[in-house]
Amino acid sequence: MTTTDSTTLDAPAARAAAAPDAPARTYPVLRWLVAATFTVILNETVMVNAIPRLMAQFDVGARAAQWLSTAFMLTMAVVIPVTGWFLQRVTTRQAFTVAMSVFGVGTLVCALAPTFPVLVGGRVVQAAGTAVMMPLLMTTLMTVVDERDRGRVMGNVTLAISVAPALGPALSGVVLAAAGWRWLFGLVLPVVVLVGAAGLRRLTDVGEVRASRVDWASVVLSALGFGALVYGLSRVGEEHPGAVPAWGWALGGVLVVAGFVLRQRALTRRSEPLLDLRALTHRTYAVSLAMQSLAFLTMLGAMILLPLYLQDLRGLSPLQTGLLVAPGGVAMGLLGPVVGRVLDRVGARPLVVPGSLGVLASLAALSRLAEGTPYVLLLAVQVLLMVSLAALFTPAFTLGLGALPAHLYAHGSSLLGTAQQVSAAVGTALTVTVLSWRSAQLAAGGAGEAAAYVGGVRAAFSVAAILAVGVVGLALLLPNRLPPTAGLESGAGAPAAH
Repeated sequence: MTTTDSTTLDAPAARAAAAPDAPARTYPVLRWLVAATFTVILNETVMVNAIPRLMAQFDVGARAAQWLSTAFMLTMAVVIPVTGWFLQRVTTRQAFTVAMSVFGVGTLVCALAPTFPVLVGGRVVQAAGTAVMMPLLMTTLMTVVDERDRGRVMGNVTLAISVAPALGPALSGVVLAAAGWRWLFGLVLPVVVLVGAAGLRRLTDVGEVRASRVDWASVVLSALGFGALVYGLSRVGEEHPGAVPAWGWALGGVLVVAGFVLRQRALTRRSEPLLDLRALTHRTYAVSLAMQSLAFLTMLGAMILLPLYLQDLRGLSPLQTGLLVAPGGVAMGLLGPVVGRVLDRVGARPLVVPGSLGVLASLAALSRLAEGTPYVLLLAVQVLLMVSLAALFTPAFTLGLGALPAHLYAHGSSLLGTAQQVSAAVGTALTVTVLSWRSAQLAAGGAGEAAAYVGGVRAAFSVAAILAVGVVGLALLLPNRLPPTAGLESGAGAPAAH
């Protein structure tokens, strides 16, 4: 990729943009971006409780119905790696307009879908808009907010990035109890229009636009690699694997992703890559990325396992399940700003270390579930898990992206979004595989249906708890604060001008 205008907003300029009078001028930008991001990310998990009803409506099987979630996740994995290049090429207002317009069109298609394939297509369009919004929010935040204020602001952003997926199943349960599934999209559409219109009236462009050519070979490798990887992982546990089994798709995806990485390294030496992997050479960012990915994996695993346990074994309705898990998401959102203020005051380690231990403790407790575990105990453990994740995500976002020079913000945000989608796919695949394998093993040994199912759930949570040990280890590697020179170094390579 050849850069025709290498002007970019460096770290000193970013701090200048966050001068004492900047909050009144630039922070409203973040307010509307957060509102838009919350709206679009909420839809990633809002279909979870609607799948049984859609199976009956469109006369499709469970395998086909899962495409409503798989297609969304797959599209995100394909589109996000391209957003690093895209966000450097267009203005903030242009990127916001594209993201909200595409998402709005997808929402309208879903609301009016006459057939199941059209509904899946609408989900794909929705995901394409969502994939642009989160990197746009993170890149803008790192550009306009002064380092001393990032913890507080990032705490508010946590509401959109981490809480929206947690609240999706609860919201869908409430809507489905009162109305049809089309209202899951019908209620969102006017919100999208209002947030989009209000945001465009108030948004100002941040940073400099750099015209550049896209490396189409990288785009193809990215789409094929991440697409095949996420698709393969999402199919793990299917009874009818098809001509190419799930692990065949996943392995093929890994190999193509390796080719994508090699091409990005080659482009780095010659011009500018589609996704600048030099962000990974910054130790704090790399550790933060790894910790967030692992924590996100365990969170998605718990979000899948608990509804399955509550509905399939305990017999709760989707609405009852949503109401039971909702307090955890609400607590996570309310705690976000508090965590941000504490981060600004005392640093990261007093948050991430207890947070990682809380994740480990809650998953270990869930690994001891029984057929009659009291609901109040389930509620308490789930709230502990979400609160602990809130203590992790805000400092990790702030430290990780703050460690990068300004010209890598967009690429760092894209890497983070891609890692989250892959982690979601891995978490889903791991959960389904362990649950199915252990349940079948216990049933073959003579256990009853309920006992076998509980054993599978406990095994899946046990694996998640083992992975949480890695979260603790990575949390211990994060610094308490960034050094004064963080984000200023050019050793990772500024964009080359040609």
